[in-house]
Amino acid sequence: MEQPDVSVVIGAYEAMPYLAECLASVEAQSIGPARMEVIAVDDGSTDGTGAYLDEFAARAPMPVTVLHQENSGGPSGPRNTGLGKASGRYVFFLDADDRLGTEALERMVAMADENGTDVVLGRVEGVNRTAPKVMWDRTLARTDVFSSAVKFTLSAQKLFRRALLEKHGMRFDESLRTGEDAVFTMEAYLRADGISVLADYTCYYLVGREDGKQATKRGSYTLRFDSAHALTKLIADMVPAGDRRDTLMVRPFLITLLPQFGPRFLRDDDEVRRHKFELARPLMEAHWNPGVARRVKVHERLRLHLVAAGRPDLLLDVLRFIKDKKEAPAVLERRDTEVYLAYPHFRSEAAGIPDEIYRAAHREARAVPGYREAAARSFMRRALRKIRRMLPGDGFGATAA
Repeated sequence: MEQPDVSVVIGAYEAMPYLAECLASVEAQSIGPARMEVIAVDDGSTDGTGAYLDEFAARAPMPVTVLHQENSGGPSGPRNTGLGKASGRYVFFLDADDRLGTEALERMVAMADENGTDVVLGRVEGVNRTAPKVMWDRTLARTDVFSSAVKFTLSAQKLFRRALLEKHGMRFDESLRTGEDAVFTMEAYLRADGISVLADYTCYYLVGREDGKQATKRGSYTLRFDSAHALTKLIADMVPAGDRRDTLMVRPFLITLLPQFGPRFLRDDDEVRRHKFELARPLMEAHWNPGVARRVKVHERLRLHLVAAGRPDLLLDVLRFIKDKKEAPAVLERRDTEVYLAYPHFRSEAAGIPDEIYRAAHREARAVPGYREAAARSFMRRALRKIRRMLPGDGFGATAA
């Protein structure tokens, strides 16, 4: 048998009746049965999932391997088991309650082959649930994690070149009960020789389960902090300190950590609030810095600053302000070239929060009437020229050869 182009790895636990549509979408793939294989892992199901997989394997036109194992407690175990049995040039991880677009595998394999890329993101749409939208405005033949928004979609449902995964011994972290796919996918992005984004065809349908058994919905808040620790550690280990690292650190702070200090924090009791601050402290001390802070919006920066400062009392004021859908007044200064958004405790001596926390970056400031963007840029250029005149050589310490 020739090597298949793609191995579809399906980890399944208590997946009925959603599994039926999932497998039907695999069987309908336009790439054809000769170019694919299926590795399905029943992770200790008790609802007939295992039997249904065996029935599918007996009648499917493509090679199907079904493995049965005791429940591992999370999606990492079955994915790793399936990956260990995969033989395709590429591997795609498909959740058993989701489904593929008919041309998904054919289009993604073609995209990777044409551009020599190691990871392909196919357009995702939600069915009874939300799906990431940030990536799908245009197709990108070849990009990377630093110059695109791919860092904001770290789910495992992507096409990966298997040689990349095997070269680096990449596997999902089975100690994590949530966010395991974020760590795996970020590592793949960082090691990849190019990433492609296929935005003009829906490759993946993310299905919301009516029975509430969605894997991503399970787990306590402590698991989210475990995930944030793992992801920030990976980024810090693989990317030297500086702008590139700060660019990536935005993701765990915004997507994994910040929701723990959003509206749900208002509903938490005092003990949970204290615990969340304790769990956040080492993350903030190690990785929260001005480079990360300037890349987020004012209300996000303010909340994270208060977490870093250990001020839950002030954070509660900010969260109540946001919950009430109040709009922070804009304060224009320096001839309308600087904008501050006056969220609670702005310039309060008692709070002692630096003005810089409230200062809007250009993308936020542009929405403020009266903001003089051109003047702001001119002001920055004049300031830069003044600094250059104060420095030796060409203005940055260099001397003529």
